[in-house]
Amino acid sequence: MITSMQEALNRYVNYLEAERGLSPYTVRNYTMDLIGNYARGAEKGFFQFLRAKQVSSLDEVDKQVMRDYMSWLMSQGVVKSSIARKLSAIRSFYRYLVREQMVPANPLEKASSPKLDRRLPSFLTIAEMVRLLEAPDRTTPQGLRDRALLELLYAAGLRVSELESLNLEQLNIETNEIRVWGKGSKERMVLIGEPAAHALSNYLTHSRPTLLSKKKANAVFLNQYGGRLPARRIQKILDKCARKAGLEKKVHPHVLRHTFATHLLDGGADLRVVQELLGHAQLATTQIYTHVSQSQARKIYQSAHPMARKGDDEIGND
Repeated sequence: MITSMQEALNRYVNYLEAERGLSPYTVRNYTMDLIGNYARGAEKGFFQFLRAKQVSSLDEVDKQVMRDYMSWLMSQGVVKSSIARKLSAIRSFYRYLVREQMVPANPLEKASSPKLDRRLPSFLTIAEMVRLLEAPDRTTPQGLRDRALLELLYAAGLRVSELESLNLEQLNIETNEIRVWGKGSKERMVLIGEPAAHALSNYLTHSRPTLLSKKKANAVFLNQYGGRLPARRIQKILDKCARKAGLEKKVHPHVLRHTFATHLLDGGADLRVVQELLGHAQLATTQIYTHVSQSQARKIYQSAHPMARKGDDEIGND
């Protein structure tokens, strides 16, 4: 048995990186759910809660401690989806600890997560997407970069971690293909259309050398100092472009991924093809987008079909 939380966490992080091959972005999310975010906001991390309750060892955690933690999160106004994510991270952490014989049992082995409210993913309309793509100032190196990354997020449905980690050797502009390593280091090929390929080629030719200056880097997207563009900066770029485009919706990278999937299905794409392009392990994960498409179909029906319009009581009467 061990009692050092830091030692257990260090071993767990090594396991996530070395054995499970998770991306730095995913490992960071797991870690933040366990230790909490000290940079901003109230302390809601699992380790922070244990410290506040004076629980000094991980093997002291039982079902009652976990129930208290869930109740405390709810009292702090944490939404159900965030609570479920935190519990998933703790469950995975304790499975590792049990496997390594650091603790005798997993306090969450048979516990259930809070039932989530089913919410349809947010996405942009085609008109909104066009406005967003036109927002960057293409007279500047940063603007050419921003247009290329927006085009790529929309054309390929990439996760922000996949965009952040993208290297030059993964691109094939001639065939409009990109080799991507997704969750669990699973490799897949994604396709991009001519607009995205043109924007990407334009950035690589006219913008990236300027940003790179005399430095050496194989990252596709660079910041102003020639280093790899981090996920947080990508989000700020989307915020800026969304404001400039006059969009009222909160636009983050996953919204563009949702938009990619929804527009494909609205255009008649097969669900399994979309699953492959998104890199979903389970078809059920992709099927939520069929609900989005059905919702869109209902709106079109209600606005277009004469018998669905409100107030048209005398349709058909001469």
